[in-house]
Amino acid sequence: MKFEAFFCVWRRLLLPILWLLVSCASGCASQPAVVARSLPSPVVTMKEEVLDASLLEALPGEADGDPYRVGPGDTILVAVYMHPELSIAPYAGTNGGSAMGSRMAGLVVDNDGTAQFPLIGSLSVAGKTSNELRVFLEKELARFVNDPKVTVQVVFTGSIRYYLLGQFAQPGMKFSDRPLRLLEALSLGGSVLLERASLGTAYVARNGKRLAINFRRLLREGDLRQNIRLRSGDVILVPDNAGDQVFVFGGSGPTPSGGAIAMRSGRLDLLQAIAQAGYGIHERSQVKLSQTRVIRSDGDHGQLFVVDADRMLKGEAASFPLMPGDIVFIPETGFTSWNEALSQLLPSLQTVSGLLTPFVQIKYLSQ
Repeated sequence: MKFEAFFCVWRRLLLPILWLLVSCASGCASQPAVVARSLPSPVVTMKEEVLDASLLEALPGEADGDPYRVGPGDTILVAVYMHPELSIAPYAGTNGGSAMGSRMAGLVVDNDGTAQFPLIGSLSVAGKTSNELRVFLEKELARFVNDPKVTVQVVFTGSIRYYLLGQFAQPGMKFSDRPLRLLEALSLGGSVLLERASLGTAYVARNGKRLAINFRRLLREGDLRQNIRLRSGDVILVPDNAGDQVFVFGGSGPTPSGGAIAMRSGRLDLLQAIAQAGYGIHERSQVKLSQTRVIRSDGDHGQLFVVDADRMLKGEAASFPLMPGDIVFIPETGFTSWNEALSQLLPSLQTVSGLLTPFVQIKYLSQ
């Protein structure tokens, strides 16, 4: 009897619960399925640009295997056979120690490229190979010594130096005993801190000009075409990605609107950038959002986009993510060609030329 009473109670409680679950299931089944709508791309046109090979004549550095040439800051040792008084210790053994790698054990070439030798005095040695310097010293010493036999050794190559700045484990000025390629020079900094590095805006500077090297393809894809030969004095800068930014300009005239816009965690889309540049409802009504231009560069390659930001604003097109270093130009009037747009954009680019990518500097600002 107790079991039958217990069963009756549970049946009265369970049946309403089952009815509720069935009702909910049937109600949910009758609801229409949610279908995500894919918005079209806002890109109207896109064309590729590649730097002319003639513009990259500055790329070749010291050739592999070329003999080393003495320069300021180097240390050289000289031995004159049978004339230890003319030899530079300890190469001749008079000091009883090894001078290899020691900057102080020998003659240091002065900043003007000269060095002081016994009997001869001050001589210009910069630019000579060790063999050329040997022949030169033998000729000079022949005025004082009968048939001199000279040996020359470079023991410290202080004239080959590279400057590693930015996101390196060990940044600073680095010396090398021979000319290096880019990857070898990067290794002198310990390692590149990839999690913090802005590879898209990294560059090599030579004689005040930036070279269009694609660090992303070199380090992440192993593209050895980017592994250029360096020259002594080259600067390698790998910026912090916390400083990534894009550039937004609008209108025309000597003082167009816009400027540099910071990215957040490496992300920013076109409409966000336009809003942060100060384009409110009034400003947007005075420009052609449907003719927005975007210049994007990656090493020696560039992409020129025409983007319909007006459709994006109306929710009729997908967003357009920006990349570090992108240049956005919102014209006041429509254009028929990119040349027209660039003619209005160039004055703005000149104002931030030092912040632009090497591609933009070489392609548009070096003409």
